[in-house]
Amino acid sequence: MYEKNIGTKQKALRINLDRRIYGSFAEIGAGQETAAMFFKAGGSSGTIAKTMSAYDMTFSDSIYGVEESGRYVVESRLVKMLSKEFSLLEKRLAEKRGADTTFFAFANTVVALNYQKTNDAHGWIGCRFQLTPQGGYNDVIIHVRMLDNENILQQQALGVIGVNLIYGCYYYAKSPETLVLSLMDDLAPERIQIDMIRFSGPDFADVDNRLMTLHLVKNGFTDAALFGPDGQVLQPSEALYKKHILVMRGRLRPVTNVQMDMIENGLKQFKAESDVDENRVVSMAELTLHNLKANEQGIDEKDFLDRVDILCSMGQTVMISNYLEYYKLVAYLARLTRLKIGLIVGIPNLEYIFEEGHYEFLPGGILESFATLFSRKVKLFVYPTLRDGKIYTCNEFQLPPTLEPLFHYLFRNDKIEDIRDYNEQNLHISTDQVLEMIQTGEDGWEQMVPERVAKQIKDNCLFGYPCEVEYIPIGQQVRQQQQEEQVAGS
Repeated sequence: MYEKNIGTKQKALRINLDRRIYGSFAEIGAGQETAAMFFKAGGSSGTIAKTMSAYDMTFSDSIYGVEESGRYVVESRLVKMLSKEFSLLEKRLAEKRGADTTFFAFANTVVALNYQKTNDAHGWIGCRFQLTPQGGYNDVIIHVRMLDNENILQQQALGVIGVNLIYGCYYYAKSPETLVLSLMDDLAPERIQIDMIRFSGPDFADVDNRLMTLHLVKNGFTDAALFGPDGQVLQPSEALYKKHILVMRGRLRPVTNVQMDMIENGLKQFKAESDVDENRVVSMAELTLHNLKANEQGIDEKDFLDRVDILCSMGQTVMISNYLEYYKLVAYLARLTRLKIGLIVGIPNLEYIFEEGHYEFLPGGILESFATLFSRKVKLFVYPTLRDGKIYTCNEFQLPPTLEPLFHYLFRNDKIEDIRDYNEQNLHISTDQVLEMIQTGEDGWEQMVPERVAKQIKDNCLFGYPCEVEYIPIGQQVRQQQQEEQVAGS
């Protein structure tokens, strides 16, 4: 049961008084704030086996090994810390108290705000723990961005979220959604954001990390989250570091031939840009929370997973975000990379972008938004639209006379470009029409989507396709696949 009003000190004290829970703390980068919370709560001797911090790089490397990347605030370093500390607990204490103790290792590796306040403060935090004595271990790993403008406040926030993580691992493990929600107890998104979470271990075999990540965005703990083509959750700043990013936004319910044509031809033109290294390009499909809401009841989680599965099967990286306006999306991406960013849009999207009413809340109106949207290394690639039997491109784009000079300036200065090598036969395809045909069982929609997409929809009864299919939880699917691979290997 979620105890919303329980404070950080109460959480630490409850853990300290629970004789089953015993473990180690290893914290690098911003003091030992989580361990300090348990010391201050009282009764910490019942919880803490060891607490340490190896700030010197040489000391840290001698304990945990050298990172190939040469970086220290990375997930691989955190995993090494958790593995080392947990194995030491089992090695040294299993015989003495392993029969009635659930061990844990808590670790973080962070970079807090520097003295000049010029760096991006962030970190990796994790807990490896048992729920039954001598049982298998589980991991819960998160990545955070620290937004307080004082180092001491960032340290305090790290302590709070560390206590929340350990408490959640032990008392909310049976409800991962509750565990996620509890991570921000006594905190606010203005202070700290969680942009990635990953559950693993025997007690989380049925947990889908994509859904847990969706909860981060839905609850306002972060504004965006990322999945790789393999469906695995990615940490945005690491996945997009020093990358050229090309994004196409849409409902993609389902992805159709016209959208694949947009992606493929937009990507071809983006790679041909003189300042783009095609070996560093990441192509992404973006789903906004607004586009995920199928009805007034909110987000259909199965529908969300269906869309992600299809997009990933087409080799796409998938982003979900809270950014309704394009300029906010660009501002977010520009924080992750200094390389060129491209947006694939249709004529209706371009009309939306140039609608002044969307920017009335900004002091500088549309010009303020465009200062971000069309910053030095951003370009729009515009796919044509078929209306009343006529093809509309940027040449036919209609604007009020007051905005025409602004559009022509951007077009002539290579900030907006038509997608040229499009397939005219696809222009009649409407996603809404395809979806209606799928749901009513009308023939012909199969020719409007990629062959692989049509097969997935039919095999799994997606998007309301009239058939019956046995629903198998994602965790069970993974275990079945692993068993099949083991049988094949033997």
